[in-house]
Amino acid sequence: MAEGVDAARPWSESRRLILPLALAQFICSFAGSNMNVMINDISRDLDTTVQGVQVAITLFLLVMAALMIPGGKLTDRYGRKRCFTLGLAVYGVGALLSAVAPGLGVLIIGNSILEGVGTALLIPPVYILTTLLFADVTSRAKAFGAISALGGVGAAAGPLIGGLITSAISWRAAFVFQALVIGLILLLSRRIVDPLPADPTRPFDTLGAILNAVGLIMLVLGILAADDNVWLMLGLLVAGAAVLAGFFLWVRHEERTSREPLLSTSLFHNRTSNLGLVTQNVQWLVLLGVSFTVSAYLQVVRGYDAIQTGVIFTAATAGILLSSLGAERFAKRRAQRTLVLAGFVVTIAGIGVLLALVAGTPSAWAFAPGLFLIGFGLGGMLTPSVNIVQSSFPEDQQGEISGLSRSVSNLGSSIGTAVAGTILVAGLSAHAYGAAMVTLGVIGLAGLAAALFLPGRLAPAGQPGTPTERPER
Repeated sequence: MAEGVDAARPWSESRRLILPLALAQFICSFAGSNMNVMINDISRDLDTTVQGVQVAITLFLLVMAALMIPGGKLTDRYGRKRCFTLGLAVYGVGALLSAVAPGLGVLIIGNSILEGVGTALLIPPVYILTTLLFADVTSRAKAFGAISALGGVGAAAGPLIGGLITSAISWRAAFVFQALVIGLILLLSRRIVDPLPADPTRPFDTLGAILNAVGLIMLVLGILAADDNVWLMLGLLVAGAAVLAGFFLWVRHEERTSREPLLSTSLFHNRTSNLGLVTQNVQWLVLLGVSFTVSAYLQVVRGYDAIQTGVIFTAATAGILLSSLGAERFAKRRAQRTLVLAGFVVTIAGIGVLLALVAGTPSAWAFAPGLFLIGFGLGGMLTPSVNIVQSSFPEDQQGEISGLSRSVSNLGSSIGTAVAGTILVAGLSAHAYGAAMVTLGVIGLAGLAAALFLPGRLAPAGQPGTPTERPER
């Protein structure tokens, strides 16, 4: 029996297994937001523009989203531990290449492509290994909580850590920092043993993977093209939707012919999981959208440097940390649906406070209350949303749902950055900043609406199985 599978093993002995997995989620989330405070530094050093840096950030998030589902499927064929290790290695090479990039093109290859591919390979095993290594409900819930919390902290603390490193050394050192963390994860992960053997005979749906990736890429590129050419935007959006429609037709064809598709359509037959995926998508869309919007405004409009911008984001980091630390206690007292609803309400209120205070005063401290509320609201619902989705399916579907869940979350991140960046690039001013924040608030309302339809009480956190509806006490 692999280490960590024994249900009787206490959490105090098993938690060392979760550290490398949680750190992996942390560094990938960190990579998605830390470049936001380097916009001016990178654009000056590489002789590019704010839009060029935005494209690099968005492409990184998009590559993750496009390849996350194929990455999840490859874990069955080549093994979860092997994919995890390979993903870390590819990510590390990408981070080092980004650190020495002489221009935007090399930065995109290193950060957007290699780090994106590495993340798509290593993140699905994080969630699959957690499900398999932590057999009892309590330990699994704590493990998912630790991973989700560090993911949220990584995204929120990315601007602060990135700002500190950029100001003290340079933006290039931030990528060296990522490579060092990757090395630490590789060292710590030696204790992890894959509980299930790899199955090299497992088929892989190559055409499905291509259609899925191309469709998602076209959709996000369409959003990015909105400020340059409306017809190009419409063409890309329509083409992307058509390719994704072709992807789902192909999946159904594969299922009818008794072949294994990239993604089983049965994953979309679970109403609770579908709603949970919507909330995940919106959460990360708002988190990364707010991060990019506020960072760009502070640097381009107000002229703040990387460290000043990062310090301002400390409020959001504190909010996520506070709510994440109380996540286990909250979960014992309230249903997961209630936590997600409350999270959206607090987040939307935070956006309103941010707009109201920043418009009324030039002080940098005016950002703190709103960012704190946004961080507190998002931190409180990241773990419940993951639990809702993962707990909706049995263990034999954890590989598929893990890939889909991470893909949906990263797609939200890439869309959030693309939407916010497109609005800002059209006119980097207080007016454009306000328009971007209002747009993110409206999208947050859509997430709140989806959460309203979640069942009152679900299966215990981290326990695979179809959730059941029970009235909340």
